[in-house]
Amino acid sequence: MRKLAFVAFVSLAVPTAMPTLAAEVDAVASFSILGDMVSRVGGDRVAVTTFVGPNADTHVYEPTPADAAALTSTQVFFVNGLGFEGWLERLVEATGFAGPVVTVSEGVATHTMDEDGEEITDPHAWQSLSNGQIYVSNIARALCAVDAAGCKTYTANAEAYSAELAALDAEVKAKIAEVSEAQRRVITTHDAFGYFGEAYGITFLAPEGVSTESEASAADVAALIEQVRAEGVKALFIENMSDSRLIEQIAQETGATVGGELYADALSEPNQPAATYVDMFRHNVELLVPALTGQ
Repeated sequence: MRKLAFVAFVSLAVPTAMPTLAAEVDAVASFSILGDMVSRVGGDRVAVTTFVGPNADTHVYEPTPADAAALTSTQVFFVNGLGFEGWLERLVEATGFAGPVVTVSEGVATHTMDEDGEEITDPHAWQSLSNGQIYVSNIARALCAVDAAGCKTYTANAEAYSAELAALDAEVKAKIAEVSEAQRRVITTHDAFGYFGEAYGITFLAPEGVSTESEASAADVAALIEQVRAEGVKALFIENMSDSRLIEQIAQETGATVGGELYADALSEPNQPAATYVDMFRHNVELLVPALTGQ
């Protein structure tokens, strides 16, 4: 009964499909950033369906009957893991999917954080480009297991993609290094940039916790406002998949300026500035550096 009720859930949302030519493998990715990475490694041999599309929030997503149908017919399911997709186990159980569920964050050095007094694992590991390279390696390995005939292609694609991410990682570090350490303090909508901050030496503060399902208390917001005033924090940002009202309230209370829209848990639409994982990183850094320096 539980399975039937889940699959019969009605929603207008549909998975975002990225068709390819002459595909040998049908794959599903849980969210847009991961879907882009799987597409880059898979190339024309892999057709990727992405459940949580551009500008959408994976934390609060509810799988649809179309998702269930896509999963039952796919060969491999790519997920972030680390508790990011809270609906993952329900969906796999409801569909009876017996294929490989590939956790692309496997091998990442995770860190924990406090959320409402509870210590949890931060799932946003892709916010470090070196972790992104681990994702790419895991994707290639999984595709080779599903499609041995295409393994040379996947390996070559992964090596080229990983080299691009390594070069971008060095570029990001060089740009952040131009900002004095005292200025590297940023406020965002929710706590999604812990790995970014650790990798590139920026302190990120947020009124919400690691998940957009967490609600900031009035005391937390008041404390953050006082911290912004006391420390002269200049950089406040909204996120593409989050409610901007808290950040706008903090800006109004402190006189700080909202520096634009960062992309945290989701890519943008193709005609927007963060349509790929690489584009997302470039866009975020291009907004962060001027805001941190007060330009």
